[in-house]
Amino acid sequence: MPWPSRKRDKGAVADKKEPDAKIAKTEEETSDKEEEEKSAKPPAGSSKSGWKNWKKKEAESGGEESKITYCHWLLKSEPESRLEKGVDVKFSVDDLKAQPNQTTCWDGVRNYQARNFLRSMKLGQQAFFYHSNCKEPGIVALVKIVKEAYPDHTQFDQKDPHYDSTSRKENPKWSMVDVQFVRMTKRFIPLSEIKAHHLAHKADGGPLKDMMLFTRQRLSIQPLTQEEFDFVLSLEEEKPH
Repeated sequence: MPWPSRKRDKGAVADKKEPDAKIAKTEEETSDKEEEEKSAKPPAGSSKSGWKNWKKKEAESGGEESKITYCHWLLKSEPESRLEKGVDVKFSVDDLKAQPNQTTCWDGVRNYQARNFLRSMKLGQQAFFYHSNCKEPGIVALVKIVKEAYPDHTQFDQKDPHYDSTSRKENPKWSMVDVQFVRMTKRFIPLSEIKAHHLAHKADGGPLKDMMLFTRQRLSIQPLTQEEFDFVLSLEEEKPH
């Protein structure tokens, strides 16, 4: 295990600087039975090309609205030290870059919906690396999936803060994937900026109107449509607001 388990789900914390977010020490919880009954597939979604500038870009590129699927991801991790059962769960993008081959497992997820998202990830898919539960949360880098879901070893480690005594090796409850650093975003994209677009898109049907970062903000693993991913990535080319 390359570092102490640090990703958040069971025990997730709402982003400190998120406007209107209820600060909570634990992620939105659903009973195990209810969550296990949910499909392993990401939820169906719908989105329309919105925001006049975005529509213009789409028209210029000749793009057509396609059937919505979730093929990108947003992964939250805490860049600042926080002890959980005596273990520091800090893990920043710099920590990822310091790993051998800039690659590591994404362990410690203890929420069934987030786990199901992990199990839906495919090789080569890209994700945003999101700094969470810090002074200014937001997107700092791109990573890619380099190994699809397999059993999370931390569930069997009694010394790990994410140990699960109810999980069995013959039928593990929890999964993880391996991710590799791709590049830093051209600039830091703060949560506050993304939320401003989300609120505007809710009003005019833009691509971020249903973004899970605001509808299920406590989940540490979140799916993104191609449209959501492309719009957020385009923000790195703009001057910060």
